[in-house]
Order: sequence, then structure tokens, then C-alpha cells
Amino acid sequence: MTEKYLVDFTYVCFFLLVGFVVAFCIFILSNILRPRLTNKKTLETYECGMDPYGTAWDIRFGVSYYLYALIFLAFDVDILYLFPVATAFDKVSGMRGVIEFVIFIAILSLAVVYAWVKGVFVWPKKKEIC
Repeated sequence: MTEKYLVDFTYVCFFLLVGFVVAFCIFILSNILRPRLTNKKTLETYECGMDPYGTAWDIRFGVSYYLYALIFLAFDVDILYLFPVATAFDKVSGMRGVIEFVIFIAILSLAVVYAWVKGVFVWPKKKEIC
């Protein structure tokens, strides 16, 4: 029995070693094969074929944008938890499953209500800078 564990451990170590070597080789190959020409035009960002102007620090997003993004990520992850619940719905007793499902959705709804009360969904008007 211990020989089986030793063989399994050897396989795991081998695959970890191969994974690290492949990842490291990709960095080496990209460094070797990259173009060596550098000029100002190639270091600029690409903006739909238009010449960029200004710096990236000129564009500032409001905090509301980031709060929307965080709420989206939170609910995106929560939706991932709904799929296993929905697939296992027929394996639990009817009323208990429905109650647990409703409690989960209610907790998600409380998060939306909390964000609404805090004013996350209200976009402030952009101030004009003269």
C-alpha cells in the first residue's frame, strides 16, 4: 500500500516540476523572441487607431463606478452558488429546499437594499472643470 502512495506522490511531484519548467520556459522564450526595436511610437497605448493625447492620469473614474463593479462581482459569485443549489434541488425535501433557497435569495436582496440605502446606485453629476 505504501508503494502506491509513493508512486502517486512521485506523479504529483513530476507534474508540478513539469508545470514550473513550462511556465519558466515561456518567460525565457518570450524574452528571447521579443522584438528589440523600441521607439516612442511603439511604447504608446493603442486607442482605436487614433493618436493618444495626455496621460492615463488625466482620466479619473468616480468611486461609484468601482462600487458598481464590486457589487457586480459579489453577485456574480453568488450566482455561481445558485447553480449547485438548483441542480441538487430534487435531492432534498420539497419545503426545506424552498425555504433554504428563499433565505439565500433574501440575503442577496439585503445586500442590494444596503447598497441602495448607502447611495451606491446614485450617480453624482460630473463637475465641469474650467
